Amino acid sequence: MTATDTHRAIEAVWRIEAARLIAGLAGLVRDVGLAEELAQDALVAALEQWPESGVPRNPGAWLMTVSKRRAIDLIRRNERLQRNLVELGHRLDLEEELPEADEIEDDLLRLVFTACHPALSVEARVAMTLRVLGGLTTDEIARAFLVPEPTVAQRIVRAKRTLADKEIPFEVPQGAELAGRLSSVLEVIYLIFNEGYSATAGDDWMRPGLCADALRLGRVLAGLMPTEPEVHGLVALMEIQASRSAARVGPSGEPILLLEQNRAKWDRLLINRGLAALDRAEELSKAARAAAVEAAARSDGDAEQGRARVPGGVGEAGTGLGPYTLQAAIAACHARATAPEETDWMRIASLYESLARLSRSPVVELNRAVALSMAYGPAVGLGLLDQIVDEPSLKDYHLLPSVRGDLLVKLGRTAEARAEFERAAGMTRNARERALLEERAAACGTGAAESAAKTSPAGID
Repeated sequence: MTATDTHRAIEAVWRIEAARLIAGLAGLVRDVGLAEELAQDALVAALEQWPESGVPRNPGAWLMTVSKRRAIDLIRRNERLQRNLVELGHRLDLEEELPEADEIEDDLLRLVFTACHPALSVEARVAMTLRVLGGLTTDEIARAFLVPEPTVAQRIVRAKRTLADKEIPFEVPQGAELAGRLSSVLEVIYLIFNEGYSATAGDDWMRPGLCADALRLGRVLAGLMPTEPEVHGLVALMEIQASRSAARVGPSGEPILLLEQNRAKWDRLLINRGLAALDRAEELSKAARAAAVEAAARSDGDAEQGRARVPGGVGEAGTGLGPYTLQAAIAACHARATAPEETDWMRIASLYESLARLSRSPVVELNRAVALSMAYGPAVGLGLLDQIVDEPSLKDYHLLPSVRGDLLVKLGRTAEARAEFERAAGMTRNARERALLEERAAACGTGAAESAAKTSPAGID
């Protein structure tokens, strides 16, 4: 094996083992920043030694052993940590067997919740998660999000300092706190996926590497928390969305919207995985709701009273489905349709209505307007849009005028539509999306705009 081959092997090993290595070390030293430094030291040692000695049979165990040895050396040199030597000695004994798989998985789960702690800003959580769980370098993260590398480095440094200064415990929260913290973890993973799926800025419509990283993190989390329905719901949503990646970009990198895509290019393996994850999420959601109803009924002595006390009414919301599971169910409607005209828009509109009850989000209402327009006509969708057009949070959101432009074209109001498309083009920071919107603005009044609006409503992809 050449030195180049060895370096490639080390890079691959690092991507696979980094999160478990840092998690195991953080479980020992109770400091994520220090754990990452120790893991990086082991990586440097591998880069120095493996080209000569070869890649060991168990590279993960080699890295962990080297990291533990360096942890002991550091503890012996540091007066402050010396006081903890007796307490930590039994865990850091090099003669001790490597941690069992369950112990490593427990540490990994703690690392997930620590990296995504609400005490950190969203930007810091994303950077920390990609660094310590995704194994990405600061340069890779900076390039993925189109920000300077020093900015990413500062975010990571500040995040580590915050975790240390606030003495954030390296643990998985319990009880009521778990739900809130889990929502933060899911939010970070989905933010990473969305930035890869529809880049907010730059010249590329997609950044597939970020989608892959988010999917890997989601799958790891699903393995660590197999009874949490929303974890499976998020994985289902990402699997189904990612299945369309090859069909979303044309030969020159131009965007291809959902209803114009060649569905033969959709990845059926990812779709099947997503549908299986969705089934799991729905089963767990229904079981959790049934258990909640039963508990409330025991408390009240009345089953009807019990059902009344459990959040969620009739229909989709009445099953207790969470927001990611509902979004996955919407994506599944598209995945199951073999042709655009077979799409069940009425069900999609109903699912968006359930999602709107949960989230109270103007963006959800925007997507519901698109679904309503497809199910019941553009005038119905435009009526809903007109109710949220002055929503402050949508003031700079380019998809609002983009969707309005599509619906106005369908209603024959092309002059108004042109103005909306031009406004949307001026708002977006993505070059590919801007070109698409400018093209639609120029097509208004030519007949081409009407044809495009019939097939591909903006905002649905």
